[in-house]
Amino acid sequence: MKNHLQSSWRVLDGFGRSVRAACRYMAPRDVEELATVFASAQSEGCSIAFRGAGCSYGDVAINREGVVVDTSRLTRVLHWEPATGTIETEAGLTIEGLWRRTVQDGYWPAVVPGTMKPTLGGCLAMNVHGKNNFRAGPIGEHVIDLDLLTTAGQLITCSREKNADIFAAVIGGMGLLGAITRLKLRLKRVHSGGLRVESRSARNLDEMFDLFEEGLPVNDYLVGWVDCFASRGAVGRGIVHVADYLRPGEDLASVESLHVENQGLPANIAFLPKNKIWHLMRLLTNDAGIRVVNAGKYCSSWREHRRSYVQSHVAFAFLLDYVPDWRLAYGPGGFIQYQVFVPHAEARTCLKDVLVLCHKAGMRAYLGVMKRHRADGFLLSHALDGWSLALDFRVTPGKRQRLVELTHALTGRVLAAGGKFYFAKDSVLDPSEVAKAYGTERLQRFAALKRRLDPDCLLSNDLWRRAIAPACAA
Repeated sequence: MKNHLQSSWRVLDGFGRSVRAACRYMAPRDVEELATVFASAQSEGCSIAFRGAGCSYGDVAINREGVVVDTSRLTRVLHWEPATGTIETEAGLTIEGLWRRTVQDGYWPAVVPGTMKPTLGGCLAMNVHGKNNFRAGPIGEHVIDLDLLTTAGQLITCSREKNADIFAAVIGGMGLLGAITRLKLRLKRVHSGGLRVESRSARNLDEMFDLFEEGLPVNDYLVGWVDCFASRGAVGRGIVHVADYLRPGEDLASVESLHVENQGLPANIAFLPKNKIWHLMRLLTNDAGIRVVNAGKYCSSWREHRRSYVQSHVAFAFLLDYVPDWRLAYGPGGFIQYQVFVPHAEARTCLKDVLVLCHKAGMRAYLGVMKRHRADGFLLSHALDGWSLALDFRVTPGKRQRLVELTHALTGRVLAAGGKFYFAKDSVLDPSEVAKAYGTERLQRFAALKRRLDPDCLLSNDLWRRAIAPACAA
């Protein structure tokens, strides 16, 4: 951009690597430079999308032939108050940067996704959830307030008491209303660097639901791994991991366990450097390989059934970080992660139907993850009082179109059950599906706020143009 920050053209992809585009890349160092980017883009008629760590699976952090603003350089911790567990930071600080700053004082982020790499601004923009959503809600429920920089250069402070309508729309608003530049979070007090974890095996989907229901009243975290290759009476078999915070006095080495160096992930896996593991994974990332791996994992799980052990917060929370670059194991076509959210009353039937439809299409997911959720008050929230199932599908040139057709069939079944979807994972929804999932009234409220805060529609991304803007206009 002329006379301002330097820009370069880069091919950027979603985390799943199945979508990519050439974008004009910029990385401002502070809020003032970010405001300069807005002004320059406005004068040149360029659209802007935001990108933190690039951990969204689909196309929300891609802006084909437009500007992508990387906010990951805005990383300052502005204030940390151990007495109250509140922290104020810039939006580019990552989840890893957050917990490293607070864990030795006995505080852990109340909500984290499956990786520590995302920026906090990105987490708020997508309103991420974790394995404790049924108990803690999404990250947005733990935000005290935030600052939003509009395309006109106005800095707006938002909270539940001040500019509440903007607050409820910006969290989960995909960066389409402005740039989150500062946020204040309330963290979770912990009395140990460890969690008590237990593995429970389920012979089919009904047993998995039963194990969840058993744990919901008492456990702090619940997550299910689903073997998507199992069929007939074993459809939905898998493993449920439950975890609980240790009580005061339960960990006799609590001070040591809260040290940052005791929260790391192993440097090696099975005596191999972990940065080499994805090469071996690639040999098994095919139907035959995953079928064997899943069967072995499920059968061996019965040896650990209902045995408990202590695991660090990092080791339990961030499974996606054990193997660097694991996404490369899917090959050059990458993968689509497709996550559905289904109301509680319909979930047992609907999620089983989803798995069976995949079997009938001959396109089974290589990874399936199940969680329990609760509803929240954010405008475009994906959450509801129900359940989610996230499915990873490998993309190959010969199967891409068939896979897209399958996802639309699955979407139809989920919509019939009153379900929703998660924009951080999406790369396949069409406008009519978005309209049915989120409803005309919510979409029109969001569109009205966008016209108010971004009247020239400077803020855009591939997801907005593909699915959301047409749904809002319908």
